[in-house]
Amino acid sequence: MTIEFRKDCAYSMVVPTSMGVRITPVNGQPVYCSNTFILQATSAESNVASVSSYLGLSVKVLTTFVKGSPIAQFIKNDLAGRHMEYEAKEVDQGGPWGYRHQFNIADSGCGSRGPRVHNDRAGEVGGTLNVKDFDLDRLFGRQGVRIVHLSGLIAALSPETGTFCLELARAAKKHKTRISFDLNHRASFWKGREAELHEIFTQIAGLSDVLVGNEEDFQLCLGIEGPEAGGEDLANKIDSFKAMITKARDAFPNAAVFATTLRQVVSANCHLWGAIMSEGENWHVVEPREITVLDRIGGGDGFVGGMLYAILRGWEPEKYIQFGWATGALVTTLLTDYAQPADEEQIWSIWRGNARVRR
Repeated sequence: MTIEFRKDCAYSMVVPTSMGVRITPVNGQPVYCSNTFILQATSAESNVASVSSYLGLSVKVLTTFVKGSPIAQFIKNDLAGRHMEYEAKEVDQGGPWGYRHQFNIADSGCGSRGPRVHNDRAGEVGGTLNVKDFDLDRLFGRQGVRIVHLSGLIAALSPETGTFCLELARAAKKHKTRISFDLNHRASFWKGREAELHEIFTQIAGLSDVLVGNEEDFQLCLGIEGPEAGGEDLANKIDSFKAMITKARDAFPNAAVFATTLRQVVSANCHLWGAIMSEGENWHVVEPREITVLDRIGGGDGFVGGMLYAILRGWEPEKYIQFGWATGALVTTLLTDYAQPADEEQIWSIWRGNARVRR
């Protein structure tokens, strides 16, 4: 089955997000013994949308900026360079201890040394995202959106953002916009808010057309029993992943596509990378294949972005997971944590295992 969309939409994809910056040491070195770093604008949701924007589809980001901040200007310039429109409320900083954009400080790891990530989200301006600051009837009704992509990172960021994501999903449903939801559980976001967030996530999942998450996401966000994280080889866990997705499919019958990635870490630079997708009553599996990893951060977002691009293009469902797998693999070869595909052929070459030079 293929997913049908409204016609004559201004935007192929809209993503609500809290934009920030990532600081990465050069040459795969740890943060604590480095003095040279790369700065990039980032967020999980804009990372997903980058696949579509680089391949020519119309994308809009809904976010908030700190008014007058040079980091905010850096992010705006970066989004423009990624061919993305943005709509945002400008929030006064409120002094040196007021609002700011999140900082993600992360190294890439190397060989037997795994990457380490440190998130600094104190005073994060994205936590103020409020449904009152956006005209949803204009966006979804008069302009039109084919897919809105929601993330559990934003839904759990603050009580305001949880309401914001739920109202976005309701407005999207009202105007026949398709809804993608990547559960993205983070324990630190959920601490002390489990009942509140479980209710919000369950309502959003019930409205969604595409549901994505790993074994922990489905269990901790939605209470769907599944396999333990880690442990046995991925190839031996595929049946248990299928059983989990089957339970999710029964619990959320509105969704047409369920997907999860499979990753086994051999070293920081060598992973076994696979995926499982349920579409209607059909199963599509990419058995774990070895990929070479420069920087693993963003691979999962690349998978979702590639899968949604394939859905937006109206391809046959078996290509959803293939293009998603290959786009995730592409991200792990880049210093950015988002995909910057040159064209569709580059992605399909990765899927085919063809790394020969192209002249």
